[in-house]
Amino acid sequence: MFGTIHTELCAGSAEDVKQALRFPIDRIELNCALELGGLTPTLACLKRVKQMTDLPVVCMVRPRAGDFCYSEELFSVMCTEAEELLDQGADGIVFGFLNEDHTINPYRTRVLADLANQRSKTAVFHRAFDEIRDPIHGAELLAELGIHRILTSGQKDTALQGASLIRALREQFRDRIEFLPGAGINAATVCGVVEAAGSGWIHLSAARTMSEKSRRFDPDILQAVYNVLSSR
Repeated sequence: MFGTIHTELCAGSAEDVKQALRFPIDRIELNCALELGGLTPTLACLKRVKQMTDLPVVCMVRPRAGDFCYSEELFSVMCTEAEELLDQGADGIVFGFLNEDHTINPYRTRVLADLANQRSKTAVFHRAFDEIRDPIHGAELLAELGIHRILTSGQKDTALQGASLIRALREQFRDRIEFLPGAGINAATVCGVVEAAGSGWIHLSAARTMSEKSRRFDPDILQAVYNVLSSR
């Protein structure tokens, strides 16, 4: 914890985590290929990260870039990946399933949520939530399906732009489901997000785009965020 604001770092590799551990982060969302929006990390990466830290580590389950409508074959792969990650030490899984009409796919969501819940782990629905048409109905459905947390930008490009919806969802659902602000959080926006969304948690990658094929954790970005928070 850093003051009253908790931070979840979206990490793209074990190297990202190694560098980030000198900061007071509270939780890790482990991915690979951040330049593609974050895909499923390898088991080897998860095992290495669990050797480095006792912090909670939730793992992305996403087999490809693009939309969140998957074939039966890819869904089967995702189920296997989720089981393996959870059984190898992941403290939760992060995923999202939509139908072609941008509604939540309840069957697939429940299957992966059950895999986490049966192991007393955390089920997180990612920013696929920001593509659905009715966030109130969607949040209600996700709570019923066993989702513990929703990562969201408030259905806008950035969490700052969508902060008013995040606050409204938090107030309406209170203890039923958690809403985690994410997207575009940096030193310039963090205070605005925290204050407008009313959240005690933020999600950020602190990554710098190196090229079309590379995004890397930049400790200077995370340091700048903490500098701003410490001055509040």
